[in-house]
Amino acid sequence: MSKPLIEPSSKADIPPAPFVRIAEPDETNIRELVDAFYRRVDDDLLLGPIFARELAGRWDAHLAKMTTFWSSLVLGTKGYRGNVQEAHRPLGDIEPQHFARWLTLFLDTVDTRYEPAAAVQFMEPALRIAQSLQLSKFGWDYAIPDAQLALMASLKRLRTGRSENESSTELPERSHGEPFPVRLSGVENIELRNRSSDA
Repeated sequence: MSKPLIEPSSKADIPPAPFVRIAEPDETNIRELVDAFYRRVDDDLLLGPIFARELAGRWDAHLAKMTTFWSSLVLGTKGYRGNVQEAHRPLGDIEPQHFARWLTLFLDTVDTRYEPAAAVQFMEPALRIAQSLQLSKFGWDYAIPDAQLALMASLKRLRTGRSENESSTELPERSHGEPFPVRLSGVENIELRNRSSDA
């Protein structure tokens, strides 16, 4: 059996066994991912109160919007209409540790549900969006945590088989890359591993 990209946390929302990780995203499993992730967010001591306050009476609409958002990013459905920066601008009490916790929960939830090639399709945009929001929120001189940057580079290598310095006009077949440990600032250790090594 292959190892997960990210070691699941003790509170991972893993469906009952037997569970096979999903090889290809579709509208149905993206909705299931969104539901599972936001259940974890709602239960989280750091993030839960913020989301409960901001989404009071609007959870269903938010879940539907996030399903459309991730479907647009991952499946190319182009159904999402909105501005991510503007949607997050009113949140005045967001700090770096909130981003780190959000990323940890999201990457962990994705990894428990999807095979590596599918998981990367969610992880890369999540990291890019987080970086954009962090710079917008904290200013262009804000230093994105090194571990977050390393994770982004590692996921690119996992997807393309190339490092940041290599370029090509076409993407190669998805690669399983090399194992790499990553610690996101202020959160528990996340260790990314090569799934195929134990296949």
